[in-house]
Amino acid sequence: MSSQISDYPIKPAPFTQVTIRDNFWRPRIDAAIQVTIPYDFEKCEETGRIDNFAKAGGLMPGAHEGIFYNDSDVFKVVEGAAYALQVAPNAELGGYLDALIEKFAAAQETDGYLYTARTIDPANPPEPSGPERWSNLRVNHELYNVGHMYEAAIAHYEATGKQNFLDVAIKNADLIDAVFGADKLRDVPGHQEIELALVRLYRVTDDARYLRLARFFLDERGRANGRQIYGPYCQDHLPVTEQREAVGHAVRAGYMYAGMTDIAAIMNDTDYAAAAEALWDNVVGKKLALTGGVGARHEGEAFGEDYELPNLTAYNETCAAQANILWNQRLFLLTGEAKYIDVLERSLYNGFLAGIGMDGRSFYYVNPLACDGVYQFNRDEKMTRQPWYGTSCCPTNIVRLLPSLSGYVYAAGEREIFVNLYVASKVETSLAGANITIEQETNYPWDGDINITLTVAQPATFALRLRIPSFAQGKPLPSDLYHYLDDSGEAVALNVDGEKLPVELRGGYVEISRQWSGPSQISLRLPMPIRRVVAHPAVADLEGMVALERGPLVYALEEEDNGSVLDLALSDSSPLAVTREANLLGGITAISGETQASNSAPRAFIAVPYYAWGHRGAGEMTVWLLRA
Repeated sequence: MSSQISDYPIKPAPFTQVTIRDNFWRPRIDAAIQVTIPYDFEKCEETGRIDNFAKAGGLMPGAHEGIFYNDSDVFKVVEGAAYALQVAPNAELGGYLDALIEKFAAAQETDGYLYTARTIDPANPPEPSGPERWSNLRVNHELYNVGHMYEAAIAHYEATGKQNFLDVAIKNADLIDAVFGADKLRDVPGHQEIELALVRLYRVTDDARYLRLARFFLDERGRANGRQIYGPYCQDHLPVTEQREAVGHAVRAGYMYAGMTDIAAIMNDTDYAAAAEALWDNVVGKKLALTGGVGARHEGEAFGEDYELPNLTAYNETCAAQANILWNQRLFLLTGEAKYIDVLERSLYNGFLAGIGMDGRSFYYVNPLACDGVYQFNRDEKMTRQPWYGTSCCPTNIVRLLPSLSGYVYAAGEREIFVNLYVASKVETSLAGANITIEQETNYPWDGDINITLTVAQPATFALRLRIPSFAQGKPLPSDLYHYLDDSGEAVALNVDGEKLPVELRGGYVEISRQWSGPSQISLRLPMPIRRVVAHPAVADLEGMVALERGPLVYALEEEDNGSVLDLALSDSSPLAVTREANLLGGITAISGETQASNSAPRAFIAVPYYAWGHRGAGEMTVWLLRA
């Protein structure tokens, strides 16, 4: 093991250098910036989340409103708004953030402490907060809240160059560094997040204290050291380097695994790397929904046992899909292996994207793989996207990812450029002493034709690495958790300047290594047949069932199109067809064919992308069909 400060060997192209201009993601990003961020701020105002800061700062009277972790929701929206400012400058939004930051600064106590649930009335804080500072870390989100504050402050500083919010964050982090440590208070947050944020704070300040503090919080997990062990729910049952099975609350786990990967990379720690990779093997091999969702159980919003992957009762919180994306991006940056982007892409297009409606102001917290029209854990509630939640972590988390999505498309190593996501876009970067422009044209995910123009300002030698998704290699995932029923018979095709090249994979990429000069035209064709998917035989809930997917998209049948869908069966030999539905659900490619219900004649069906389900009212839905 080494504690030498290093860094990820691969760097993502900054999202500010990448322009997305396709018809799939651009409308979603625009909706997040123009609709969801203002809407989330409006809801934070309506529910007293923002007033809590004014009250804590003595700017207005009143008691604390809402839940003790509501501060975090405001910080998350500010983070998303800061990203939005970097891609779509907006003076009105910038002024709004300045006014908010004044309230945050007023709410901060003299020594740097910031937690409105206690500061407003320190003699009578909400019960979960604990009687005094740091006295109930298992539950109270004291450290979780400020973790999101650090991330928001850093994003704001990077967007505006203003130090006002970053100063608030640094003052708080200095307090926490003074309180916690091996020779100080030895305890850990019940909900991980500050670990990621401290690493980011280290990056922006170059102050290694914050990196060491992030590692301290991770190293302390699973070790008593005079405190109560919080158990598997909080991933506090074993030292993190000994953990090999994903357990407990799925969002907490995802954030922790991402933080572990940060430490593995930046501190060159092989024990952390081995644990993170083993945990990934467990998730992707035994605990990942076909949609890329994680967290099978409603109870504790938690991972289940190995191969516990239910349909109707699956939880798969939207925040957990986002955490999974953050973690897999880091594992790619550490290793350069495409399998991590395969999982990221599946989560992004399916388990995450389903969490926000096309209107930008309705949300799923839970993302099951089947629905009978009502919420499984409150049978009096229809299963529709909601305008807000009492715990609104998902609506506020979504706006952190969408405005910065362009940062996931490209990455670079020392002498190589990676194209990870196929999105119509443009990036301007530099490598090997040359200025480089890459432009992608594609209608992905609806078809697999990708055309890339790579232009170098001066001749340069480097490798262009194009990801070949696992679905184009004949596997849904880089594990045996799911498999396709048949071989499509179609192959990936690659041409450079009209010359057909062999497709030879290295770490999931096809590599084109040469001296580049002027403009070059690269065309990549990924086969996108309709695929029937079945699960590993150990997944009891999916025995005798089949699902449909095409390219990166998982498909679902809805009652609106098909009548009752929960007892439908699909024959292995039933023909399936692709149809373009320009006027349905914002314009989609659908799958059609014939299914058979119990004791009835075959009937036509249409399947829509899973991300688009639930936009036409409450009703039945299923991803998995009986296999006839």
